[in-house]
Order: sequence, then C-alpha cells, then structure tokens
Amino acid sequence: MPPGYAPRFLDTPIPPPDPGPRIAGDLVDLDGSPVIDYTHFSLAQSRSRRLARWVAWNVDGARLRELDRSGLRFRYDERLDRSVQTGDEAYRDNRLDRGHIARRADLCWGDPEEARAANADSFYFTNITPQMDDFNQASRDGVWGRLENALLSQVEVDRLAISVFGGPVLSDADPMHRGVAVPVEHWKIICYAVDGTLRARAFLFAQQVEPVLKLDGFAAWQVEIGVIAERTELIFPDMLGAAPTARPQPPRPLSSTAEIDW
Repeated sequence: MPPGYAPRFLDTPIPPPDPGPRIAGDLVDLDGSPVIDYTHFSLAQSRSRRLARWVAWNVDGARLRELDRSGLRFRYDERLDRSVQTGDEAYRDNRLDRGHIARRADLCWGDPEEARAANADSFYFTNITPQMDDFNQASRDGVWGRLENALLSQVEVDRLAISVFGGPVLSDADPMHRGVAVPVEHWKIICYAVDGTLRARAFLFAQQVEPVLKLDGFAAWQVEIGVIAERTELIFPDMLGAAPTARPQPPRPLSSTAEIDW
C-alpha cells in the first residue's frame, strides 16, 4: 500500500476531514476504509458524483524534484470500480482540463523512486476534476495552481513543510455536461507553521462553466475555514479553525497571489 497523506507531517498533527452525516454514506470504501491512499496523498471519493470529496497531501519543499510528465497518462484506479470514477468522456473536444487536485509538482519529492511513484499516482482520475483551462493552468494566471509556490516564496515556512486539503464543492446545482455534473466551485486549505506556530489559510474558487465552451474567467476568495466546511459538508479538525488569523472577515476577493494574507 502506498504511503498516503501523513497527518503528523507538521509538528502539530492534522488529521484529514471527516464527512458530515448527509454525505458519509456516499464515500467509496477500499478494503473497509473510506480513505484511499496514494504516494504522498490520500482522498475520499464520492460514489454519486464520481469525484473526490477531499484530497489531502503533504509538500516537502526542501526535497522537491523537477520531474516531467512525459509518458504519463490519466488512468483509472483499478482498485476501484470504474463506475465511481469520472474518465475521459467528460474532457474530449472542449475547454475542460483534466485538473489535478493535489498538484503534480507538490507531490514529486523524496528519493528518486518515491518521487517518480508520486508523479505517476497524481494522474489517477480520482485526483482529477473537470476544470476550465483558464482556472487550471498556472501559465494562464490561475491562482488555484500557484498558491503553494506563492506561500513558499513569500513566507519563512518552518522546514518548508506544508499540508494541504483541497477538492471540488459538490453541489446539487452544478451544471451537467455529458452526464457529469461539473463543479462550479473548488477549495483549498493550506496548513504550515511559522516559528513553531500553526497557520491555516482557506480559499474558495468559482469557475464559469455554463455553457462550457463559451464563458471565460473565474474568481478567487480568501475565506474562513467555516465557509469551506459549510459548502462541502466536511468536518475539519478543530486546530485549523483555532490557528491564528485563519479567519479573514469578510471574505477577501483575490486577483493575484500577492493579495493573500498569509
């Protein structure tokens, strides 16, 4: 079994979120557990939506490796039934990207074999959501794909160690496309320490997806962790809500990573 998300990666142990009562029965079990492990990340998969409810991953900024993606293909996790995974049918001939939730670059750390395994694991469809190209691609100024880099470049993070939670907001109002409900909103919570003190920052992102082929743009906000909990019906560990200045009031719109209150 691959080493998944490590709750004790930071000095303060941070377990992954628990599902609220309404969605607990929707999670896919693997070997009797709703937590599915990969190299450097873990996730919980929604049976009804065929996408992840949450993904949790660790970033060791001191041991990151630059690996390319040549030869790697998006693929089903054969440990799970394909009926609970969203595959290529959602992405052909449109502007929807196969968007990584746990970023490929975040996962490629450790010894060479470990980093290569994480690089390959990042391409499982369970770690992918339909994301508009301008939302997903950092080269097109998408804030979603640049948060972790911005943190490490702007803040003196202890040991360059980060733990991240992220995923789509699976709303009943999400628009349908080729039999797949495309999430309008995504979220991230980034956890790290400065001088031994835990910090947590939460972000909400909205992409314009209806009609899929015509609308551009997306919006990003820095929000309270409670906003993420309410939208996702996930229960986050108490220490995140108690982290200093983790609750900006009111939600702050972001046009660039330079505007983030770290």
